[in-house]
Amino acid sequence: MKTLKQTNILIFAVPALLLAAAFFCNLFVEGFDWSLPDFVIAGFLLFGTAFGINLIVNSKKTLLSKLIICGIILLVLVLIWVELAVGIFGSPFAGS
Repeated sequence: MKTLKQTNILIFAVPALLLAAAFFCNLFVEGFDWSLPDFVIAGFLLFGTAFGINLIVNSKKTLLSKLIICGIILLVLVLIWVELAVGIFGSPFAGS
């Protein structure tokens, strides 16, 4: 059985590893060109999502409602990320 501390470490380790992977790709992969604001925005999105999921996982809701809410949080993350990357909705802050 995982303790609360182990669950929290796991939830927040995933965004940290993703940002570390992006950082090393930025150093060594040609065509991967992120600036400091890109890393700040990615960190805000990833750690904000992890914080939201952590709140839901530690709440007293049923398992089904936790899964649905976490799925919605992840869907919002993906939609914002894709909008910033390629601009599928054509908003003013869209990339490319």
